[in-house]
Amino acid sequence: MVDIQTVSIAIASASVVAGVIYYALQVRHQNLQIQQQNKMRQTDLVVRLYSAFIGKEFLDAMMKLLALEFKDYEDYVNKYGPILSVGKYGLAINDTPELRDLLIVDNFFNQVGILLYRKLIDADLVRDVFTYRVELLWKKAEPVIQGLRKELNQPEAGKWFEYLYNELKKREQRGA
Repeated sequence: MVDIQTVSIAIASASVVAGVIYYALQVRHQNLQIQQQNKMRQTDLVVRLYSAFIGKEFLDAMMKLLALEFKDYEDYVNKYGPILSVGKYGLAINDTPELRDLLIVDNFFNQVGILLYRKLIDADLVRDVFTYRVELLWKKAEPVIQGLRKELNQPEAGKWFEYLYNELKKREQRGA
């Protein structure tokens, strides 16, 4: 015959097991909610970036940059002027419309690249939204950015734009 003490131990044990299972399910549910919220935030950020991307200032800069005709950095400097000049306080970056357009594009894609590097935006969504444009604009801007790196002795210039381009290329090759 089963005594009351054995029954109470069995009920207590079953209660502990049920509590552990309930807690595990709650933690799992909470983790899924957090993942879903992170995905929504990342999507929202990409949508905001895209809004800036299709804004008049960026589109104008992009179209003007793509319209420039140069073979390499030296050709760019010969046609559109030097990047640097010696001013009253030493070296200064010349403020030309061509350089301003390049910097608008470079700064935007540097921002996207660093967000991607820090995993603050979804790489697949970035690929879907920006891929061919990043490739087109990087190939256009690369000779000038490489020249700027040398001339300014700034190997970090355009680093995140280049990172973005390389990451999207890797994903494209994996997906093909």
